[in-house]
This record gives sequence, C-alpha cells and structure tokens, in this order.
Amino acid sequence: MHTMWKGTISFGLVNIPIKLHAATENKDIKLRQLHEECKSPIEYKKRCPVCEREVESQEIVKAYEYAKNKFVVLDAEDLETLKKEQEDKAVEILDFVKLEEIDPIYFERSYYMSPSEGGSKAYGLLRKALTDTGKIGVAKIIIRSKEQLAIVRVYQNTLVMETIHFPDEVRQSKDVPNVPEETELSKKEVSTAVTLIDQLTAEFDPEKYKDEYRTALLDLIEAKRNNEEVTTAADKPKPDNVTDLMEALEKSLEKTKGGTKKKTTKRKSNAGSKKKTS
Repeated sequence: MHTMWKGTISFGLVNIPIKLHAATENKDIKLRQLHEECKSPIEYKKRCPVCEREVESQEIVKAYEYAKNKFVVLDAEDLETLKKEQEDKAVEILDFVKLEEIDPIYFERSYYMSPSEGGSKAYGLLRKALTDTGKIGVAKIIIRSKEQLAIVRVYQNTLVMETIHFPDEVRQSKDVPNVPEETELSKKEVSTAVTLIDQLTAEFDPEKYKDEYRTALLDLIEAKRNNEEVTTAADKPKPDNVTDLMEALEKSLEKTKGGTKKKTTKRKSNAGSKKKTS
C-alpha cells in the first residue's frame, strides 16, 4: 500500500511514528475527449492571453487574487519553507470526543495509519485506549500543503485518520433556498411514512450496494471492443519547415508593410513642409 505521508502523532507524552495510506480509491471510469473528425485526443494547453503564446511550467508562478486583477505573487521558496515548517511539527491530538458528536457533513477523506519502525507498541496503546473509552482523537495535520482538521479512530483493529472540514468550510443550512418551514401533515400521512421506513429498515451491509452505472458502462465498452468497434488516433502531423517558414515570412512582411506606411506618411509631411519654406 503506497505511503502518502510520514510523521509522528502524539497524545500527551506518547509519540507514535506513523505512515498514512489512502483508505479509499476512486473507481470512476475516465473517458477521454477526441476530435470527432480524426479521433485524436484533445490537448489542453496553458496559454497567456496577453503574450499570445503557450507558457512553459517553469514560467508560471503562484499568486493570490485579493481583488479583480490584483495579485500578491508568492515565491516557490516561500511556500516551500512554510510547508516544511508546518510538516516538521508532530501531529498532536488536541482533544478526545465521542464520534456521534461530529455530524457526517464534516467528514472528507479517510487514511489508514500504520506504525513506522519502533512505533508498534505506542500504536497498540492508542488503539486500546480509544477502544476502551469509546472516544476518538481530534488533531491537526498538514497534507498536500493544506492544514487539515482530522480525527483518529479505530476501524477493524486499524487506526484510521479522517480529515474533516473546518467549521467555516461548511455552508450554513439556513442559506439553502426554498426549504419549507413546518408543514401541516395528517396523522395518517406520518403513520404511513413511518410504516414504510420500518419495512425497509435493515442492518447496513455495504456489500449489497453496487455501482450499476459503472458496471453497465464497462459492459458497453467491452461489447464494443469484442465487436471491433474501436478507433486509433491519427498520427500527429510532423511540422512542415517550409510551411512554417512561409508563415513566418508572411507575418514579417505584414509587420514591415505596416512600418513602411508610417514612414512614408512621415516623409510626405516633411517634404511638404520643406516646399512651403522655399
């Protein structure tokens, strides 16, 4: 399992060297966009609208837009230093709370935690303490240059870290439009709805839920492959030096014409003024 973060997590005076591993994976089927005419993949290029040319990665800097078209440029060195300062700090569990006190709307991503060398005993100690108390730990961690609020809990004998949103990142439910206030409902309507919920109530078994759309899409792709309904992208045309040279010459000629017209006008006006003097 790929390690995506290494560090130390502590509670009180106990330090646990750990590694984080992504607990989930995205299984969405990625579809490419092709040019219908030649079936070639579409390219997305970084282009500067002012300089009117493509821009290389090394020419790009990061900035914060504090007002329309007003930026504060942040040097890569500054960002790297700030990131290093934060990442070097041990992750400290700040509080212990009950899991049910946190609404699911706060949860973001899950990571499995494994002990690094020499951390097995401390790892087991935290796991046992969390299990016995029925509590979870609340901590802060820097992941991918972003400070995250996180919780540490036990899942099937493994410690799991789940990043959660900060309160100001969760939008207020009162701002949702068209939500009705208390509505008048008859006792029969409520009773029928409750009965329906009771009839559909079951223990949660994640294995019974399947991504039917993804399965159907894979079946469709496989069927087209078996029927040889496939296409191959056309070879990228090699640059024609003659054509490129002609284009460059034509553009240069246009610029020269523009400059010549200006010079000619200036000469005429000078000639006219000399004639008047004589």
